[in-house]
Amino acid sequence: MKAVTWQGKRDVRVEQVPDPEIEQPTDAIIEVTSTNICGSDLHLYEVLGAFMNPGDILGHEPMGIVREVGADVTNLKVGDRVVVPFQISCGSCYMCDLDLYTQCETTQVREHGMGAALFGYSELYGQVPGGQAELLRVPQAQFTHIKVPEGPPDSRFVYLSDVLPTAWQAVAYAGIPEGGSVTVLGLGPIGDMAARIAAHLGYDVIAVDRVPERLARAQQRGLRTLDLDQNPELGEAIRELTGGRGTDSVIDAVGMEAHGSPIAKVAQQVSGLLPDALAKPLLQKAGVDRLDALYSAIDIVRRGGTISLIGVYGGMADPLPMLTLFDKQVQLRMGQANVKKWVDDIMPLLGDDDPLGVDTFATHLLPLDQAPHAYDIFQRKADGAVKVILTP
Repeated sequence: MKAVTWQGKRDVRVEQVPDPEIEQPTDAIIEVTSTNICGSDLHLYEVLGAFMNPGDILGHEPMGIVREVGADVTNLKVGDRVVVPFQISCGSCYMCDLDLYTQCETTQVREHGMGAALFGYSELYGQVPGGQAELLRVPQAQFTHIKVPEGPPDSRFVYLSDVLPTAWQAVAYAGIPEGGSVTVLGLGPIGDMAARIAAHLGYDVIAVDRVPERLARAQQRGLRTLDLDQNPELGEAIRELTGGRGTDSVIDAVGMEAHGSPIAKVAQQVSGLLPDALAKPLLQKAGVDRLDALYSAIDIVRRGGTISLIGVYGGMADPLPMLTLFDKQVQLRMGQANVKKWVDDIMPLLGDDDPLGVDTFATHLLPLDQAPHAYDIFQRKADGAVKVILTP
């Protein structure tokens, strides 16, 4: 089969690789019909290469048709149309019973002290072959799937794999009071969708980015926006819009590769030049994120407000302004999205009225063979690239 493979920093290729097979009775094989490139894939493309190996298959946002099931998978049959969540979880362990599917004790990658295994996401998360491929082996398939109906296009449902539940959790974790306000930092796929969800739920949204095309997408949906390049004192600008207080909540949808953090950017670039044997411990024990977005969130949020971190962070030596956090009595919530916890809330919004605009959410629909080009424009924020769907 064809698959998108990681070969090095900013080097992905479409190659012929062996077809996956059933390895455990809890496996299933999915023929992939659509698969997305995620913003967190770009961390592998740029920063976290030390934990990748040439030939690793990328991708964790696929959907498709069931082609084979293991003997213990009794709730799927050949021909079922399914979305595959990005995390692999059993659905029956202690953590899964708490709806903390990202912490599944059956698939936890204990070797690296990490949570549940993820598709296509490095040694840290189990080195499981990903979904940017023609076929995908799904471990723990009795739970790691979301059945969807026939009829509507893949674009209606494919974002259930990551974007929709991640954005939904970002809004839920933000703890926005009824009729309250939220600033969304970063209008990549997750920030864009989080802003849409927050507005749909009736909150006052201020959406922030510096990329004109991303700001225009938010404006087209009637959202209030701020261009970061035109508002370098972002906290002051937002306080002017909110009676001097700041918004009730802030969603940081940027994460570890924020603009405006030059020293940390250099540290990340240096680690990317080191041999893996040196880069791995550096990133695991002394990694430094580019924290400009988080610092902005701490400044923007009103006293007693909540910050929801949904952008991916990976540093272990990040300096935080603990005095400010404590003095402002800020609440922090964060973590990978527990996908299946939110599906029942989201599914009613995926009808033909399409209130969240999922059918037109992708900016680019490209064949799998063009994955290297797709990664390049997405990483550079070129050609208006916000979300890319690949079709095998």
